[in-house]
Amino acid sequence: MILRRVIGCVKAQNWTAAALDFVIVVLGVFLGIQASNWNAAQAEKRLGRAYAERLTASLESDFASRRALAAYYGAVLESVEQTGRLLADPASDPQELVVNAYRASEVNFAPQSRAAWDEIVSSGDIGLLPRAAIDSGIADYFAGDTARLTYDVVIASAYRRRVRTILPLELQKALRAGCSDIRDDAQAITGFMPDCTLAVDAELIATTASALRADPMLAAELRYQYSDVFSANANISGDVVLLERALAALGGARSPAVGGDP
Repeated sequence: MILRRVIGCVKAQNWTAAALDFVIVVLGVFLGIQASNWNAAQAEKRLGRAYAERLTASLESDFASRRALAAYYGAVLESVEQTGRLLADPASDPQELVVNAYRASEVNFAPQSRAAWDEIVSSGDIGLLPRAAIDSGIADYFAGDTARLTYDVVIASAYRRRVRTILPLELQKALRAGCSDIRDDAQAITGFMPDCTLAVDAELIATTASALRADPMLAAELRYQYSDVFSANANISGDVVLLERALAALGGARSPAVGGDP
């Protein structure tokens, strides 16, 4: 309609009207583009907030599990050190030695919550996240699964295999029942039992402690176990720091309250 009017004005040499109609056309196109760009920008903001919320939920879950995992390996490390002291003392308590030697061989694992991050990366929408979150090291956290790498190393340790070869089956069952891991309803490990009760004959404990002391390779393999468990604890603790930084950076990225800006 306006275009026909412009053409008509040109034919009639009504330049003022033609110029005015032309300005109206240009202004309409300009405002339409601006409105489209604004709508697209708002859609990106909403998508970015949705990504940030989902990623925050994932990271909060991992933060809790990684803190628990770091604490777990910290307890394993204490048992490694305690086992070394008990092995070096011929008069040390047999039950303490058996319990700590067993706990020094324990492992735990909690998988990463990767779904949100993988979707953001695969869609090419990382740029929609807050810059501070990107710079926090979150990509480094998801670049590898520290918990899985740690688990694969520690569960294959020579010390773990040797200790669990020496311990009689009856004693291992008693350790699992009264001195080992605490598990939730889904059988996920949440820590060690604070109190230790071994429902086995004292003679079996004493005999097993003697077998541990007499093993020619146990002390050497325990020293290597210390290195593996120390690294496990340190690396997972590093994950906790990265997650804490990322969560802090994402803290202001959540959706506003109802009634706020879109």
